[in-house]
Amino acid sequence: MRAEDSNNGRSVAGMRRSSVPTRGRARQVGATGQGVPVIAFGHVPGAAPIAITRLPENPAAGNPPAGAHTHDFLVLFYAHRAAGTIVLDEREWPVTDGDLFFVAPGQVVAFTGPHAEVATDGWVVWFPADVIRPGTPGAYSSWRSHPLLFPFARGIDRAQRLKVAAADRDGWMSRFAVLETELRARRDGYQEAALAHLTLMLVAASRLSTDVAGQLRSSDEPLLAAVFEVIERRFHEPISLTDVAAELALTTGHLTTVVRRKTGRTVQQWIAQRRMQQARVLLGGTDLTVAAISHRVGYPDVSYFIKRFRAEHQVTPAQWRHADRPGPQ
Repeated sequence: MRAEDSNNGRSVAGMRRSSVPTRGRARQVGATGQGVPVIAFGHVPGAAPIAITRLPENPAAGNPPAGAHTHDFLVLFYAHRAAGTIVLDEREWPVTDGDLFFVAPGQVVAFTGPHAEVATDGWVVWFPADVIRPGTPGAYSSWRSHPLLFPFARGIDRAQRLKVAAADRDGWMSRFAVLETELRARRDGYQEAALAHLTLMLVAASRLSTDVAGQLRSSDEPLLAAVFEVIERRFHEPISLTDVAAELALTTGHLTTVVRRKTGRTVQQWIAQRRMQQARVLLGGTDLTVAAISHRVGYPDVSYFIKRFRAEHQVTPAQWRHADRPGPQ
C-alpha cells in the first residue's frame, strides 16, 4: 500500500529478491482527475504477484502516501487489534478488533490520523486482480463477479467490511502468517503455495457473508465496464483510443475525461496494462518467441514491444522469462 518500499535507503528495484520477498514493488503511476495519487502493483520477474505486511508497519520500511490515494490492485486489510478510523471513498469507517476490510481498485483510501495508529496488530495483503484467474479473459471486469472476490465488488457506499468472530481471530492471524512465511522463505513451489493460501483465505472471507448471492452484483459504472469489455476483446489488435470511443459511440474527449477521472489512467494506459499482463502470462507459460508474443498482444513491431515491456518492468521480455524459469532451460 505504498509508493515505494526501501531498506537502508535502497529502492526495491535495486535489491536482491531475498531481501524483500513479501512486498510488491508498488509505485505511483498517475493521479485521478481530483489529483489523488494512483499506486500500481509492481510486478517483479520470478516473484509471486502477492504482497503482505504485518501491522503496525515498520517506519523504516517506508510509509504509504500521507494523504488520500488509490490503487490499481486489490487490498485485504485485517485489523486484529484496532481502535482507529479509515476513510474509503470519503466515507469514514471505524476500525475495531476483528474487522476485515476489502479495498477495490479505484477506491480512494485516506486516514483521519496517523495511519500506523489505525491498527496496532493485523495484516495487509495486496495483489493484482489477475492473480486468481491468471491468463483468463476478463482481467478488469471478471474480478467483480468472481465468487472469491465478491467482497471487493460492492462499490461506493456499500458495505465492504466483514467481522471475524472472536473465536476465529487467531485462526485468521495464522492464515496471514503462513502466507507471509511462504513468500519470505521462497522454497520450491512457493508461488503455487502462496496462491493456494491466498485462495483459501478468500474462501474463508466469502464464508463470512450470510448472503453471498446477494453480494454478486455487476459494476456500478456501466461505462467503465463497457470500456474494459472492449479492451478485453480487442487488446490483441492494434486498437487505439479512437477505436474504443467509436465502438461505444462516444467522442474521444468525453471517454478520456470519464476514464481518467474515475480510474486515474487513460484508455491507452489500460490497453497497455492488459497487453503487459498477457505478455507476462505467455512468457511464463509458453515457449513462444518474443516476436510471436509481441504479435499476440497487439504489438506488430517487436522492437517497440520490447521497449514498452522494459519500461514497465525494468527488464526485457527474455530476462523476465529467464527469471520466471530458474534453473536449466
